[in-house]
Amino acid sequence: MGMVQIVQPRQVALSDQARLQVRRTLPNRQRSFVGAWCFVDHYGPDPVREPSDGMDVPPHPHTGLQTVSWLFEGALEHHDSGGAHAVVRAGEINLMTSGHGIAHSEQTTAETTVLHGVQLWIALPERFRDTARAFQHHAPERRRIPGGEALVFIGELPGVDRSPIQTHTPLLGAELRLTAGSRNELEVDAGFEHALLVDQGAVSL
Repeated sequence: MGMVQIVQPRQVALSDQARLQVRRTLPNRQRSFVGAWCFVDHYGPDPVREPSDGMDVPPHPHTGLQTVSWLFEGALEHHDSGGAHAVVRAGEINLMTSGHGIAHSEQTTAETTVLHGVQLWIALPERFRDTARAFQHHAPERRRIPGGEALVFIGELPGVDRSPIQTHTPLLGAELRLTAGSRNELEVDAGFEHALLVDQGAVSL
């Protein structure tokens, strides 16, 4: 078995204007990447009583990466300079490819009362850094696994599900919802680096 490393997140403000605080696990002094995953912000569950309580990220640029929005509760509205406009809700993925350059914004929707989710970034390989900008949205089906259920939003979890979302590096991204006291053994690619982000509860690995 390979080395298991525990990385503690640090608390940061999402922006100067917003009250939203996020727990940033990557990048970290201990580790900058897990495979091509290069950024992990984990937020909520936070009550949204007024617009300044939620997410209000004004248009800003990205190059050379893909951004992933994945929610556990609430909804976010996405606009980008490639012409994409979409709402992502709990259990859905928005994936934006910046390629040679894109600007986007994200705001909590008016009906959201609790905001809870993660923002993930994927570093594009050098040969794809100048690829065309693009946008994808997908709502994976819940799949039963021993002791709970899984939603596979990127890549393939063998024997469970495969996502149609396109990335430029082989990756796996999945949400696991396990009942208390359950035990699960997952078949994963031993050639990958893997990370487990604990949202709620305690986990033994």
